[in-house]
Amino acid sequence: MNQIPVYLFTGFLEAGKTKFIQETLEDRRFNQGERTLLLLCEEGVEEYEPDSFSGKNVFIRTLDSEDDLRPQTLEAMEKECRAERVLIEYNGMWLLDDLYQRMPEAWVVAQEFLFCDSNTFVSYNANMRQLVYDKLKSCELVVFNRCKPGLDKMELHKIVRAANRRCDIAYEAPDGSVSYDDIEDPLPFDLEAPVVDIKDEDYALFYTDLSEDFSKYDGKTLRYKGLVAKSPRLAKDNFVFGRQLMMCCANDIQFAGLICRWPEAASLEKGQWLTVTARVEVKWHRGYGKKGPVLTVEKLESAAPPAQTVATFY
Repeated sequence: MNQIPVYLFTGFLEAGKTKFIQETLEDRRFNQGERTLLLLCEEGVEEYEPDSFSGKNVFIRTLDSEDDLRPQTLEAMEKECRAERVLIEYNGMWLLDDLYQRMPEAWVVAQEFLFCDSNTFVSYNANMRQLVYDKLKSCELVVFNRCKPGLDKMELHKIVRAANRRCDIAYEAPDGSVSYDDIEDPLPFDLEAPVVDIKDEDYALFYTDLSEDFSKYDGKTLRYKGLVAKSPRLAKDNFVFGRQLMMCCANDIQFAGLICRWPEAASLEKGQWLTVTARVEVKWHRGYGKKGPVLTVEKLESAAPPAQTVATFY
Protein backbone atom coordinates (compact mmCIF):
# COMPACT_ATOMS: atom_id res chain seq x y z
CA MET A 1 0.00 0.00 0.00
CA ASN A 2 1.44 3.36 -1.04
CA GLN A 3 1.38 5.92 1.75
CA ILE A 4 -0.15 9.33 1.14
CA PRO A 5 1.67 12.12 3.04
CA VAL A 6 -0.66 14.54 4.81
CA TYR A 7 0.28 18.13 5.66
CA LEU A 8 -2.03 19.32 8.41
CA PHE A 9 -2.71 23.00 9.11
CA THR A 10 -4.73 23.78 12.24
CA GLY A 11 -5.89 26.92 14.01
CA PHE A 12 -9.00 28.96 14.59
CA LEU A 13 -10.83 31.16 12.10
CA GLU A 14 -8.71 34.02 10.69
CA ALA A 15 -5.55 32.57 12.23
CA GLY A 16 -3.61 32.77 8.96
CA LYS A 17 -3.88 29.19 7.69
CA THR A 18 -5.16 30.10 4.21
CA LYS A 19 -2.43 32.67 3.60
CA PHE A 20 0.30 30.23 4.65
CA ILE A 21 -1.05 27.38 2.51
CA GLN A 22 -1.40 29.72 -0.48
CA GLU A 23 2.24 30.80 -0.10
CA THR A 24 3.36 27.20 0.39
CA LEU A 25 1.72 26.07 -2.83
CA GLU A 26 3.24 29.05 -4.66
CA ASP A 27 6.70 27.92 -3.52
CA ARG A 28 8.28 25.85 -6.30
CA ARG A 29 10.45 24.05 -3.75
CA PHE A 30 7.28 22.51 -2.32
CA ASN A 31 5.00 22.43 -5.32
CA GLN A 32 6.77 20.76 -8.23
CA GLY A 33 3.65 19.49 -9.94
CA GLU A 34 2.61 16.72 -7.55
CA ARG A 35 -1.10 15.94 -7.70
CA THR A 36 -2.38 17.51 -4.50
CA LEU A 37 -5.72 17.26 -2.72
CA LEU A 38 -6.36 20.48 -0.77
CA LEU A 39 -9.08 19.66 1.73
CA LEU A 40 -10.90 22.61 3.32
CA CYS A 41 -12.84 22.04 6.53
CA GLU A 42 -14.07 25.58 7.08
CA GLU A 43 -14.97 28.67 5.07
CA GLY A 44 -12.60 31.48 5.94
CA VAL A 45 -12.50 35.16 5.07
CA GLU A 46 -9.59 34.75 2.65
CA GLU A 47 -10.03 32.76 -0.54
CA TYR A 48 -7.48 30.73 -2.47
CA GLU A 49 -6.07 31.94 -5.79
CA PRO A 50 -5.34 28.67 -7.65
CA ASP A 51 -3.94 30.48 -10.69
CA SER A 52 -1.08 31.73 -8.52
CA PHE A 53 0.11 28.24 -7.74
CA SER A 54 -0.59 26.57 -11.07
CA GLY A 55 -3.82 25.07 -9.87
CA LYS A 56 -3.93 22.34 -12.53
CA ASN A 57 -2.25 19.92 -10.14
CA VAL A 58 -4.11 21.10 -7.02
CA PHE A 59 -7.66 19.89 -6.48
CA ILE A 60 -9.69 21.78 -3.88
CA ARG A 61 -12.44 19.91 -2.05
CA THR A 62 -14.51 20.88 0.99
CA LEU A 63 -16.02 19.14 4.00
CA ASP A 64 -19.08 21.00 5.23
CA SER A 65 -19.48 19.21 8.56
CA GLU A 66 -17.81 16.73 10.90
CA ASP A 67 -20.30 14.12 9.69
CA ASP A 68 -18.47 14.16 6.35
CA LEU A 69 -15.22 13.25 8.10
CA ARG A 70 -15.33 9.56 7.19
CA PRO A 71 -12.62 7.25 5.79
CA GLN A 72 -14.78 6.36 2.78
CA THR A 73 -15.41 10.02 1.91
CA LEU A 74 -11.76 11.01 2.28
CA GLU A 75 -10.51 8.04 0.30
CA ALA A 76 -13.02 8.72 -2.47
CA MET A 77 -11.72 12.29 -2.80
CA GLU A 78 -8.15 11.03 -2.92
CA LYS A 79 -8.96 8.47 -5.64
CA GLU A 80 -11.01 10.96 -7.66
CA CYS A 81 -8.09 13.41 -7.75
CA ARG A 82 -5.46 10.68 -8.02
CA ALA A 83 -3.71 12.61 -5.28
CA GLU A 84 -0.10 11.97 -4.38
CA ARG A 85 -0.38 14.01 -1.21
CA VAL A 86 -3.01 15.81 0.89
CA LEU A 87 -3.07 19.27 2.49
CA ILE A 88 -5.77 19.80 5.11
CA GLU A 89 -6.96 23.18 6.38
CA TYR A 90 -8.64 21.87 9.52
CA ASN A 91 -11.57 23.45 11.34
CA GLY A 92 -10.40 24.77 14.71
CA MET A 93 -13.70 23.81 16.33
CA TRP A 94 -13.28 20.12 15.42
CA LEU A 95 -11.19 17.80 17.57
CA LEU A 96 -8.04 16.47 15.93
CA ASP A 97 -8.57 13.00 17.38
CA ASP A 98 -11.63 12.67 15.15
CA LEU A 99 -9.47 13.28 12.08
CA TYR A 100 -6.73 10.90 13.17
CA GLN A 101 -9.27 8.15 13.87
CA ARG A 102 -11.09 8.61 10.55
CA MET A 103 -8.24 9.08 8.08
CA PRO A 104 -7.81 6.36 5.45
CA GLU A 105 -5.25 3.76 6.42
CA ALA A 106 -2.78 4.93 3.76
CA TRP A 107 -2.80 8.54 4.95
CA VAL A 108 0.18 9.43 7.16
CA VAL A 109 0.64 12.87 8.73
CA ALA A 110 4.02 14.15 7.56
CA GLN A 111 3.86 17.56 9.25
CA GLU A 112 1.43 19.35 11.54
CA PHE A 113 1.37 23.12 11.96
CA LEU A 114 -0.71 25.34 14.26
CA PHE A 115 -1.44 28.99 13.39
CA CYS A 116 -2.57 31.47 16.03
CA ASP A 117 -3.42 35.13 16.16
CA SER A 118 -1.19 36.39 18.98
CA ASN A 119 -3.83 38.98 19.93
CA THR A 120 -6.60 36.46 20.61
CA PHE A 121 -4.70 33.29 21.61
CA VAL A 122 -4.72 33.89 25.37
CA SER A 123 -8.46 34.55 25.30
CA TYR A 124 -9.09 31.39 23.26
CA ASN A 125 -7.02 29.40 25.72
CA ALA A 126 -8.96 30.77 28.68
CA ASN A 127 -12.38 30.13 27.16
CA MET A 128 -11.79 27.05 24.98
CA ARG A 129 -8.89 25.32 26.69
CA GLN A 130 -9.83 21.83 25.47
CA LEU A 131 -9.83 22.90 21.81
CA VAL A 132 -6.57 24.83 22.18
CA TYR A 133 -4.83 21.95 23.94
CA ASP A 134 -6.15 19.58 21.28
CA LYS A 135 -4.30 21.58 18.60
CA LEU A 136 -1.14 22.10 20.64
CA LYS A 137 -0.46 18.58 21.86
CA SER A 138 0.82 17.06 18.61
CA CYS A 139 1.90 19.99 16.41
CA GLU A 140 5.51 20.38 15.30
CA LEU A 141 5.41 24.15 14.84
CA VAL A 142 3.27 26.89 16.38
CA VAL A 143 3.20 30.15 14.42
CA PHE A 144 2.00 33.23 16.30
CA ASN A 145 1.22 35.90 13.73
CA ARG A 146 0.30 39.60 13.96
CA CYS A 147 2.88 39.99 16.74
CA LYS A 148 3.09 43.67 17.70
CA PRO A 149 6.13 45.26 19.35
CA GLY A 150 6.13 44.68 23.10
CA LEU A 151 4.28 41.35 22.84
CA ASP A 152 4.54 39.27 26.03
CA LYS A 153 6.08 36.16 24.46
CA MET A 154 6.53 34.49 27.84
CA GLU A 155 2.77 34.23 28.36
CA LEU A 156 2.33 32.53 24.98
CA HIS A 157 5.39 30.36 25.56
CA LYS A 158 4.10 29.02 28.89
CA ILE A 159 0.73 28.04 27.41
CA VAL A 160 2.42 26.16 24.56
CA ARG A 161 4.97 24.42 26.76
CA ALA A 162 2.29 23.24 29.20
CA ALA A 163 0.89 21.12 26.36
CA ASN A 164 3.90 20.44 24.16
CA ARG A 165 7.55 20.68 25.19
CA ARG A 166 8.98 19.64 21.83
CA CYS A 167 7.40 21.83 19.16
CA ASP A 168 9.08 24.89 17.69
CA ILE A 169 7.50 28.31 18.26
CA ALA A 170 7.70 31.15 15.74
CA TYR A 171 6.58 34.77 16.05
CA GLU A 172 5.61 36.63 12.87
CA ALA A 173 5.46 40.44 12.93
CA PRO A 174 2.97 42.44 10.82
CA ASP A 175 5.79 43.21 8.34
CA GLY A 176 6.32 39.50 7.72
CA SER A 177 9.58 39.14 9.63
CA VAL A 178 9.85 35.98 11.73
CA SER A 179 11.74 35.26 14.95
CA TYR A 180 11.95 31.92 16.73
CA ASP A 181 11.40 31.21 20.39
CA ASP A 182 14.63 30.84 22.35
CA ILE A 183 13.23 30.90 25.88
CA GLU A 184 14.87 28.19 27.97
CA ASP A 185 12.67 25.88 30.01
CA PRO A 186 14.68 24.85 33.06
CA LEU A 187 12.96 22.22 35.15
CA PRO A 188 11.76 23.48 38.55
CA PHE A 189 13.69 20.69 40.30
CA ASP A 190 17.36 19.70 40.30
CA LEU A 191 17.97 16.42 38.48
CA GLU A 192 21.58 16.43 39.69
CA ALA A 193 20.66 16.52 43.38
CA PRO A 194 21.28 13.37 45.46
CA VAL A 195 17.51 13.28 46.02
CA VAL A 196 15.33 15.00 43.43
CA ASP A 197 12.53 16.73 45.31
CA ILE A 198 9.32 17.16 43.31
CA LYS A 199 7.05 19.82 44.77
CA ASP A 200 3.30 19.24 44.79
CA GLU A 201 2.72 21.97 42.20
CA ASP A 202 5.34 20.49 39.84
CA TYR A 203 3.98 16.95 39.58
CA ALA A 204 2.27 17.47 36.21
CA LEU A 205 5.45 18.85 34.64
CA PHE A 206 7.57 16.12 36.26
CA TYR A 207 5.32 13.32 35.01
CA THR A 208 5.17 14.75 31.48
CA ASP A 209 8.93 15.28 31.31
CA LEU A 210 9.58 11.77 32.61
CA SER A 211 7.15 10.28 30.09
CA GLU A 212 8.93 12.04 27.21
CA ASP A 213 12.43 10.88 28.19
CA PHE A 214 12.84 8.04 30.69
CA SER A 215 16.61 8.02 30.29
CA LYS A 216 17.05 11.36 32.12
CA TYR A 217 15.63 9.79 35.27
CA ASP A 218 17.28 6.37 35.11
CA GLY A 219 19.29 5.85 38.31
CA LYS A 220 17.91 8.99 40.00
CA THR A 221 16.43 9.02 43.48
CA LEU A 222 13.11 10.87 43.65
CA ARG A 223 10.96 12.17 46.49
CA TYR A 224 7.36 13.21 45.83
CA LYS A 225 3.85 13.04 47.25
CA GLY A 226 1.13 10.88 45.77
CA LEU A 227 -1.68 8.37 46.09
CA VAL A 228 -1.47 4.60 46.34
CA ALA A 229 -3.21 2.59 43.63
CA LYS A 230 -3.46 -1.19 43.34
CA SER A 231 -3.83 -3.55 40.40
CA PRO A 232 -4.47 -7.33 40.39
CA ARG A 233 -2.07 -7.55 37.44
CA LEU A 234 0.89 -6.59 39.64
CA ALA A 235 2.98 -8.77 41.93
CA LYS A 236 2.30 -8.63 45.69
CA ASP A 237 5.32 -6.43 46.28
CA ASN A 238 4.23 -3.91 43.62
CA PHE A 239 1.90 -0.92 43.73
CA VAL A 240 1.27 2.16 41.59
CA PHE A 241 2.04 5.57 43.00
CA GLY A 242 1.01 8.89 41.47
CA ARG A 243 -1.69 11.52 41.25
CA GLN A 244 -4.79 12.48 39.33
CA LEU A 245 -3.63 14.64 36.42
CA MET A 246 -5.62 17.13 34.35
CA MET A 247 -4.06 17.90 30.98
CA CYS A 248 -6.59 20.42 29.70
CA CYS A 249 -10.05 20.13 31.31
CA ALA A 250 -12.06 18.16 33.84
CA ASN A 251 -13.18 15.66 31.20
CA ASP A 252 -9.67 14.31 30.72
CA ILE A 253 -8.58 13.82 34.36
CA GLN A 254 -6.77 10.51 34.70
CA PHE A 255 -4.50 8.78 37.16
CA ALA A 256 -0.84 9.27 36.23
CA GLY A 257 1.35 6.98 38.27
CA LEU A 258 4.51 4.89 38.29
CA ILE A 259 5.05 1.29 39.32
CA CYS A 260 6.83 0.89 42.67
CA ARG A 261 8.45 -2.11 44.35
CA TRP A 262 8.25 -2.47 48.15
CA PRO A 263 8.20 -5.71 50.19
CA GLU A 264 5.22 -4.54 52.28
CA ALA A 265 3.13 -3.22 49.37
CA ALA A 266 0.21 -5.47 50.38
CA SER A 267 -0.19 -3.48 53.62
CA LEU A 268 -0.84 -0.22 51.81
CA GLU A 269 -4.38 1.11 51.38
CA LYS A 270 -5.75 2.28 48.05
CA GLY A 271 -6.12 6.07 48.02
CA GLN A 272 -3.63 6.57 50.84
CA TRP A 273 -1.54 9.77 50.59
CA LEU A 274 2.17 9.18 51.13
CA THR A 275 5.54 10.73 50.38
CA VAL A 276 7.83 8.26 48.67
CA THR A 277 11.59 8.28 48.34
CA ALA A 278 12.59 5.81 45.64
CA ARG A 279 15.28 5.00 43.11
CA VAL A 280 14.32 4.86 39.42
CA GLU A 281 15.33 2.01 37.15
CA VAL A 282 14.17 1.94 33.54
CA LYS A 283 13.41 -1.64 32.56
CA TRP A 284 10.74 -3.90 31.15
CA HIS A 285 7.77 -4.48 33.46
CA ARG A 286 4.62 -6.42 32.74
CA GLY A 287 2.54 -3.66 34.32
CA TYR A 288 3.63 -1.37 31.49
CA GLY A 289 3.91 -4.12 28.88
CA LYS A 290 7.15 -2.45 27.80
CA LYS A 291 10.15 -0.66 29.26
CA GLY A 292 9.30 1.99 31.80
CA PRO A 293 10.37 3.61 35.08
CA VAL A 294 10.20 1.16 37.99
CA LEU A 295 10.74 2.72 41.42
CA THR A 296 12.43 0.78 44.22
CA VAL A 297 11.11 2.30 47.43
CA GLU A 298 13.66 3.41 50.01
CA LYS A 299 11.28 5.24 52.34
CA LEU A 300 7.54 5.81 52.75
CA GLU A 301 6.03 8.50 54.96
CA SER A 302 2.41 9.41 55.72
CA ALA A 303 1.39 12.70 54.13
CA ALA A 304 -1.46 15.16 54.06
CA PRO A 305 -3.15 15.74 50.68
CA PRO A 306 -1.71 18.65 48.68
CA ALA A 307 -3.66 21.92 48.58
CA GLN A 308 -4.68 21.05 45.00
CA THR A 309 -5.32 17.32 44.85
CA VAL A 310 -5.56 17.19 41.04
CA ALA A 311 -2.21 18.02 39.42
CA THR A 312 -2.32 20.61 36.64
CA PHE A 313 0.10 22.78 34.67
CA TYR A 314 -1.34 26.00 36.09
